[in-house]
Amino acid sequence: MTASPAAKRKPGKLTRRNTWIAYSFLAPNFLGFFCFTLIPVLFSVALAFLTWNGGSMSRITFAGFGNFATIFKNFNFAKTDLGITLRNTVYYTFFTVPLTIALALALALALNRAGRGAKALRAVFFFPYVSSIVAICMCWRFMMMKTGLINQALAVVGISVNASWTQDKNLAIWSIILVSMWRNAGYYMVMYLAGLQGVPAELYEAATMDGANGWQKFWKVTFPMLTPTTFFVSVMMVINCFKIYDMVAIMTEGGPGRATKMLVNYIYDMSFVSPKYGVASAVAMVLFAIVLTVTVIQFRAEKKWVNYM
Repeated sequence: MTASPAAKRKPGKLTRRNTWIAYSFLAPNFLGFFCFTLIPVLFSVALAFLTWNGGSMSRITFAGFGNFATIFKNFNFAKTDLGITLRNTVYYTFFTVPLTIALALALALALNRAGRGAKALRAVFFFPYVSSIVAICMCWRFMMMKTGLINQALAVVGISVNASWTQDKNLAIWSIILVSMWRNAGYYMVMYLAGLQGVPAELYEAATMDGANGWQKFWKVTFPMLTPTTFFVSVMMVINCFKIYDMVAIMTEGGPGRATKMLVNYIYDMSFVSPKYGVASAVAMVLFAIVLTVTVIQFRAEKKWVNYM
């Protein structure tokens, strides 16, 4: 069976012109991704197996797995830099993720109904996420000083904190956690609001007919229906928590001592302070492996949770 003349007809000039116009709009994005993301990532992977201290006079030599052996040599969670930064990052992630999810969900439930001022309050809680991180951190540093607003407010309710939050080894990491919660809760609140809008009203009506109270409706209807949203939020938060750098660099600079030094801060120091690009790239690969492993575990846990629900 022969094709019709119309099928054999080549694309016209207008079609080719529109195609090239589309490519011209896509090209800057792909070019930027190729130059500023793909090539640096591939070079970082290669550097993990090389030795290079930077500079044009420094020779690049093949190290094999020597960089990985260096970072894991005498590894200890309480003594070595890698162990301490890994412990701090896990500690920060462990508390930040569930607390932020709980706060974001509570805000979404409170602002889900279109009452008076609800839209304005949504904007107020979302605003910190789009604000300058430098301005946010500097304001919180002043409020968390020894004589700052936070300690004064705690003193009113009978809690005495005679130290600056960002300079106390026990409170410093919690200052990072609290500011992270305050900044990111509004963003994830918007996601939960979108999820709540998708819960069918018939489910609540059926639960009411069965005599369910408010808590039972939340636990048996609302929360299971928000499982996909919670899963997405948790995955994104874990990844972002392991990548934290700017907030720590501005508020505590990793101190006092190494109390708030995170993995990315350690990678930065190894890259631009030491500098040891090969070792820093090896640590970056370890960070990638940790995040990938945690994400895979979350995916499997999400499937079991959905089947359980």
